[in-house]
Amino acid sequence: MKKKILIVMPGALELGGVERSLIGLLSSVDYDYYDVDLFLYGHHGTLFPMIDPHVNVLPECQELAHLRESFVDKIKHKCVYSAVLRLRDAVYSIFHDVNNDRTWAQVMRHCTKPLAEHYDVAMSFFLPFDFLHERVDASIKIGWIHTDYSAEKADFTYLLSQYSRLNMIVAVSEACKESFSSVFPQLASRVIVIENILPADFVKKNAEAFHVSGEMPQKGISLLSVGRFCEAKNFDNVPDICRRLVADGLDVKWYLIGYGGDEALIRQKIDEAGMQARVIILGKKDNPYPYMRACDLYVQPSRYEGKAVTVREAQLLGKPVVITDYATSGSQLEDGADGVIVPMDNAGCAAGIAALLRDPARMQQLSENCAKRDYTNSAEVEKIYALMED
Repeated sequence: MKKKILIVMPGALELGGVERSLIGLLSSVDYDYYDVDLFLYGHHGTLFPMIDPHVNVLPECQELAHLRESFVDKIKHKCVYSAVLRLRDAVYSIFHDVNNDRTWAQVMRHCTKPLAEHYDVAMSFFLPFDFLHERVDASIKIGWIHTDYSAEKADFTYLLSQYSRLNMIVAVSEACKESFSSVFPQLASRVIVIENILPADFVKKNAEAFHVSGEMPQKGISLLSVGRFCEAKNFDNVPDICRRLVADGLDVKWYLIGYGGDEALIRQKIDEAGMQARVIILGKKDNPYPYMRACDLYVQPSRYEGKAVTVREAQLLGKPVVITDYATSGSQLEDGADGVIVPMDNAGCAAGIAALLRDPARMQQLSENCAKRDYTNSAEVEKIYALMED
């Protein structure tokens, strides 16, 4: 008899690193031996059509599907309960911090019923875990860690309440595991490492989908960074780093793909650095891979990471990569072999990038080394199978 697996994704399948890793996992399962149900908050997003056809996608809940939308949009979709909570939170946030995960939990409790099926393993690929905890019957419950909690400002009391109810906790890198264990030592024995599984065919096929010369002219040196515009990604320091590269005599343009709450800050920093013609915000792209293929150097200037999927994707496309020396950087790449780790401060970061750009032979060697390596981590799915056999 086939084993039953449930995967919960609290959100839709937009083109984020966590979502792409989920698609990679689903593409690696042996469906001759395992039945997989997938519960998504929303049946939409760029990656939704990429779900393996063997996967049974469970019906969505309308209130959850439109959870992230504005008050007006919720009313349009007749999501009255979550609209009232959105209005309540808007008023409350004037005086207090609002934990959206708790609001989501309220919507989940009001609008969903327990799943009828019993599962051998049920896993939630992202926070919050309330649906997994309260609506799922499973022998083993697993939750994922995708960030470095030792560097993040978070509600640790809330996080402990979420993670402590799990049988197993999955970290996406050894360094991510260590940082989580340092914050929650009482849960350290439950943490295992399962690397992000990447859908290589999807990445390579989409990299050839169209040309980007109109948006990224082949003049000078093209740098690229992809990610959410938030504190963790550190894109607000890109204008000053770029200014230092230009002052050092390098003809560079630095392109940013993404969206998020820090966009206004990034634009302000671009103006302050006088980099309007050098740091180009391309915005949200459903398919970032042609831009990765076109860049000369991929840069991840993050303040902290769990394990950046975008770095792996750039390496999978054979691109030289630079990352900053964030706490988990050593688990992201092999410094000097398939990428370069540079200092976190702006001056050191710029100096490290400049040294690499002035060494074409080294750039070429990094690309060749990346082309020889397997970044898909497809064998990682065996670790999930092993949990069901223990």
